Order: sequence, then structure tokens, then C-alpha cells
Amino acid sequence: MKAWKTIAAAAALLSFVLALAGFGALFDGYAHTQHPVAWLGGSGVPYARWFNLFAFALPGLLAAAVALGLREALAGTRWSVRVGSQLVLLSALAFAAQGLLPLDTQDFDSAPSRLHATVWLLWWLAFAAGAFAIALGSRSRARPELHTLSLASLVAALAVLLFALVLPSLLPAGLAQRAAFATWLLWWLVAARARAAPR
Repeated sequence: MKAWKTIAAAAALLSFVLALAGFGALFDGYAHTQHPVAWLGGSGVPYARWFNLFAFALPGLLAAAVALGLREALAGTRWSVRVGSQLVLLSALAFAAQGLLPLDTQDFDSAPSRLHATVWLLWWLAFAAGAFAIALGSRSRARPELHTLSLASLVAALAVLLFALVLPSLLPAGLAQRAAFATWLLWWLVAARARAAPR
């Protein structure tokens, strides 16, 4: 295990949580259960650039670094696992892009808002597909060290799909979205511990 990957994954989670808690506390009436995370980084919102940096761009880039290390650890596995590692890298970049393409808080149907919604969609779609591919492809007796990653990937893929698609109609939308983001960020802590096969 390379310690830098675990440190990067933990830093991504910490940056997101602190940004959400800290910037959210600056605004009276902002409710974590109701408001989308991206509202704090929307156009016209004070400190939006800083929020976008620490909540989206930095965690996404840190996750992308972990994804590059994960690709190395998964070298020599089935092609589906290698494709999955590419998809979760794409998911990490899409997460970072949410900070570069902020919402228009005055018009959720505007072009900037549609672009933000597009990268949000790409974020969870790429992750769910990639995590499923990793989960199914890494269930191999030849690589028992990947069993934890396989199980975590299956659980995370299902959870992100539920939180992104199903549960917003049953739970407050803000809560469901935060649960999806938290699941994604926690998965990187597991992925960071994936080890390359012994040579």
C-alpha cells in the first residue's frame, strides 16, 4: 500500500466536509437537508470560488490522483476492471468540473446550470458504471487482496445510484445528495488501499 493514496483520499473527504460545513454556516437559512451542495458555489453567492475550490475542484483532483494509483494497482486484472478504473477516473474529473462549472442560482434552466447538471450526471453515471465493473471483475481467487475493493465497489455503486436517482423522491433532496457524495468520497478511502499484485 502506498500511504500517499490514503492521505489523498482522506484529504479529499476532509476538504469537502469542512467546506460544506464552514461555508454553509455563513448563510442564514441555508439548510443542508433541503439545499443542493452546489448552491454554495453558485454564481453571485459570496465566497463561491473558494467553496468550489475546496468542495469540488480539490477533492476531485485528489480523487483523480488516487484513481491513477488505482490503475497501477489493478494492472494485470481483467479488462473490465481496467475499464472500471478508467471510468472512476472520469468520475473524479467530473466531480472537480462541478466546481469549474457553477450553478446559476438565479436561473436553474440557464446554460451554466445545464452544464453543471451535465457534469453532475457524468459524475454519478461514470462512477456507478466503473464501480460495478471493478466489483464484478475483481472477484477473483487469483487476487484475494482485491475482495474488499470488490465488495466496497458493489455497495458504493448501488448506494450512489439509490441516492442519486431513487431516494430524492423519498428523502429531502439535499440529504440524498450529500449521502451520494459521502458514499463516493468514502469509497476512495477503500480504493486507496488496493495493492498491486506481488511480482
